[in-house]
Amino acid sequence: MNKIKSHFKFNKQERSGIFFLLLIICILQGIYYYVKTQPYQKGSNLALNTIAQSKLDSLKNQKQEKTSKVFPFNPNYITDYKGYSLGMSTEQIDRLLAYRQQHKYVNSAKEFQMVTKVSDSLLSIISPFFQFPKWKNRTPSKEYGSFTPNGSEFVKKDLNTASGTELKAIHGVGDVLSRRIVKFRDRLGGFLVNDQLYDVYGLEPEVVQRILIRFEVITIPTIKKINVNEASVMELSALLYINYDLAQQIVAYRTANGSFESLDELKEVENFPENRIGRIKLYLQL
Repeated sequence: MNKIKSHFKFNKQERSGIFFLLLIICILQGIYYYVKTQPYQKGSNLALNTIAQSKLDSLKNQKQEKTSKVFPFNPNYITDYKGYSLGMSTEQIDRLLAYRQQHKYVNSAKEFQMVTKVSDSLLSIISPFFQFPKWKNRTPSKEYGSFTPNGSEFVKKDLNTASGTELKAIHGVGDVLSRRIVKFRDRLGGFLVNDQLYDVYGLEPEVVQRILIRFEVITIPTIKKINVNEASVMELSALLYINYDLAQQIVAYRTANGSFESLDELKEVENFPENRIGRIKLYLQL
């Protein structure tokens, strides 16, 4: 019992130390409680946070403005993403793409609406940004949907007899492209249809449209069509649209499956360019 009591007996110096220790603990607890319960005071930290937040908001606004800003564009070349960002529906974008696949162009906001079926409200928002080629205000011809300068009438020249110099008169056609057009025409033996002009390497669709304003296939060359069920690999590969490998595959398919019953059956041949079937059929027969 005396041993236990000895643990709780302190001299005067020890009692003073314990007292000051408890006092310090109480003071620290009081400071913590005071700071915790005090309302947040506006000060330099808040000022710094306010400035930082305002800068952050400014950067966000600038980014949003930059993202949403619309620059002038040719509506004929609207992509899926561009159309979506403009507020067009999937159906409206598909209508425009289908129209363009026919090598046709819209040349006014009204025509754009007729093709895409966009609403008046959406058209009023996006049409101020439409930027058409310089010939957009020309009068369309009835037969080809091309445009004549200032609505005047003129006689189109024959695309199959046009010289390189005449072709260079078209904006966008220089020495290289004019020679390339003539060379391509000579390898074909002459254009059979206007759309073959789109097959000339490096010739942009807009340039083709400008060429077809002044030129068209008038004199159709006489060609000897190749019988796809009898032709050899060499005979088929002589066609500009069919290379040697494709000719081999056509003959191999014919050997394995028998004679072709229609030219459209060529699409079943491995690696056959389906987008060129219309052109290739011009030179083949059963």
